[in-house]
Amino acid sequence: MGYSEAEIDARVEQTFQTMFYGSEEERFYHPVGDDMAYIVDTGNIDVRTEGMSYGMMMCVQLDRKEEFDRLWKWAKTYMYHDDTEEKGYFAWSCQLDGTRNFEGAAPDGEEYFAMALFFASNRWGDGQGIFNYSQEARTLLHDCIHKGEQPGTGHPMWDPETKLIRFVANCDYTNPSYHLPHFYELFALWANEEDRPFWKEAAAASRAFLRRACNSVTGLSPECSEYDGSPLRRHQPGSYRRDTYYSDAYRTIANIAMDYSWFSQD
Repeated sequence: MGYSEAEIDARVEQTFQTMFYGSEEERFYHPVGDDMAYIVDTGNIDVRTEGMSYGMMMCVQLDRKEEFDRLWKWAKTYMYHDDTEEKGYFAWSCQLDGTRNFEGAAPDGEEYFAMALFFASNRWGDGQGIFNYSQEARTLLHDCIHKGEQPGTGHPMWDPETKLIRFVANCDYTNPSYHLPHFYELFALWANEEDRPFWKEAAAASRAFLRRACNSVTGLSPECSEYDGSPLRRHQPGSYRRDTYYSDAYRTIANIAMDYSWFSQD
């Protein structure tokens, strides 16, 4: 498009500075104490796992270790379950003081946490405790696919039969915008060795699913789908429909583009 690398880099840095350190009206990154921070969802005035994990992804790509560690510590302190059936997962929505709005987890947050942690491990090396990034990522992914194998341990985030990511762990349908086959290719390199074949299968399954889920005329996906790719027409609370191109579905095309950028997959 005719922009120089210097112009692009300057624009990215300017945007980061606005989002993280701009005026109170503009920024959505908020430090807490000496070593934590959260990202506020400005549409709902809460903290969500998707926003926290996206923020961590921004930070690791821009080599911002302090901000990354602050966000990760806040997530582990307030969102992480270590003593309930949701053990190993993160509560998807919290108030700004860390109080949980919902106990359940949204798998798009978990997969972005894991990928950001693996990138952090490769960029900065592993530290101690929660900052042993690669171990934290491997443990999280292990829980995502093995929970429920023993009675009373909850539900896996990926359907064991289809290898497709679920909308939430205890449901039987999916969300096309959650499908990140480009992430799963890297999980197949870096997850626990015994789990790597699963992630290769999940990458292939998600690519095949996206062909089914995206409309053959428009190319757009619904917000939620059955595992066969058809729009979800169950569970329509009130006037809110999950079978249309809406909300989460805006992300689907970006994910397909990223998969092609990273792995040249159709």
